[in-house]
Amino acid sequence: MENSAEDYRIQSFDLDTQRLLKTALKDPSLVNLEKVSNIIVDQSLKDPVFSKEAGRICYTIVQAEAKQSNGNVFRRHLLNRLQQEFKEREEMRARSLQEWVCYVTFICNIFDYLKVNNMPMVALVHPVYDCLMRLAKPDALMNEDEVRKISGESVYQSFAYKCKSPIVVFQPGLTGGVGLFCIVSRYTSCSTGWFLSDYKCI
Repeated sequence: MENSAEDYRIQSFDLDTQRLLKTALKDPSLVNLEKVSNIIVDQSLKDPVFSKEAGRICYTIVQAEAKQSNGNVFRRHLLNRLQQEFKEREEMRARSLQEWVCYVTFICNIFDYLKVNNMPMVALVHPVYDCLMRLAKPDALMNEDEVRKISGESVYQSFAYKCKSPIVVFQPGLTGGVGLFCIVSRYTSCSTGWFLSDYKCI
């Protein structure tokens, strides 16, 4: 069963933008997809709730465009914008911790949702890995607010599901540093094509 436009969290936008997004979800050929991608990224960087929802929205637009014209215009603009923000990630983190956390949440969800030939997008492998490694650095781990926000359930579950590993278990009481180590380790094995069959984190 397909989702209707109303199923997505777009109520925070003004009416014109809501109409634009609803059209993009149903008929991408009728809208400026670069503008749509920028709207989604901009909102994701300032809205923690939307940054979790945006992956699903982007997936729907990508699927609709592929079905309609076998195109990838939206995906290309989205990746370009994500890579642009990635290049300025340290400035972003210094400017606003909230924006940085939203960016990591967003790019992780995009990595989780969007695939090419049922495989993760190669263009996002390094940026996602680098973001996760950045979160595991001492200065980030010493920032309680950053650890608490980024080691939330949505990111953990996203990567546990993405790696399709029943042997990786994330417990609610897992500390930020250990949790990030588990995610990075498992992410590395999945994204490079090899698996640690006896890997276990409990």
